[in-house]
Amino acid sequence: MDNTVTKMKALTGTNFNLPGQKKFYKGKVRDVYTLENDLLVMVASDRISAFDVVLPRGIPFKGQVLNQVASHFLAATKDIVPNWVEAVPDPNVTIGRRCEPFKVEMVIRGYLSGHAAREYAAGKRTVCGVSMPEGLKESDPFPEPIITPTTKAEVGHDEDISREEILRRGIVSEEHYVQLENYTRALYRRGQEMANKQGLILVDTKYEFGLYEGKVYLMDEIHTPDSSRYFYADGYEERQQRGEAQKQLSKEFVRQWLISNGFMGKEGQQVPEMTDEFVNLVSERYIELYEKVTGLKFEKADVSEIPARVEANILKYLSSR
Repeated sequence: MDNTVTKMKALTGTNFNLPGQKKFYKGKVRDVYTLENDLLVMVASDRISAFDVVLPRGIPFKGQVLNQVASHFLAATKDIVPNWVEAVPDPNVTIGRRCEPFKVEMVIRGYLSGHAAREYAAGKRTVCGVSMPEGLKESDPFPEPIITPTTKAEVGHDEDISREEILRRGIVSEEHYVQLENYTRALYRRGQEMANKQGLILVDTKYEFGLYEGKVYLMDEIHTPDSSRYFYADGYEERQQRGEAQKQLSKEFVRQWLISNGFMGKEGQQVPEMTDEFVNLVSERYIELYEKVTGLKFEKADVSEIPARVEANILKYLSSR
């Protein structure tokens, strides 16, 4: 067995006290520092979550992959919608504007996969109030991409919600919601075009938006393996015709591993042991995704003292503003 990755350290958390710090929030994967003047420092840790549960071991280089994939796609879509990013001072860090988030995540699906496929297999033909046609097989394309929003939960599971319910409950105004839908479709089209150039299919993804000085901004990460699912285009049609599972480049294989080991995040279930071999495999898959999805070579950051490196790079940037 190749132990090179398992010997590497993982960044499972930070505890900085940054200049002008007002608030600290620890998400499932990110550590978020709110500073004065509406500045956000977002540290992508190596934590990994599935079924809304943070798994017990960090994945080396996962945070770097997420941060740099997101940075790549945010830079490539800022002509469609402005985004929150100001700087990427460290492989694991993005600094930008603090936006007031809309309390929904905009999920868009071009293919029957993941959660939608599980609902479909259970006999349901609507998800989030959107109809799904009869006669589809898992991984078939929808006639048109469908938007299946979820409410953004502070803790626990995000919940499916329909457009009608969002508007009825006043979670988002109709004017803003139309904007979010239009941006979501345009971003997904761009993501699909970029994926196709890399021999991939962007199957489904999610976007988060917020308001900054009254204007809609794209927030958080986009088109990363934590927020998106990719199929390999090569062999897609043949696998569909034979009824075989598609070759995926996403976090779904982690979920499938957990399911096969009796864990779906339900009460009383135990997270299976994450062996060195499994951690190693997940790390390699994330690095593969980075290179495949961006077309760039992954340059492993120095992991000898990760928290010290991250803090030093943040402080250097803040002092130069």
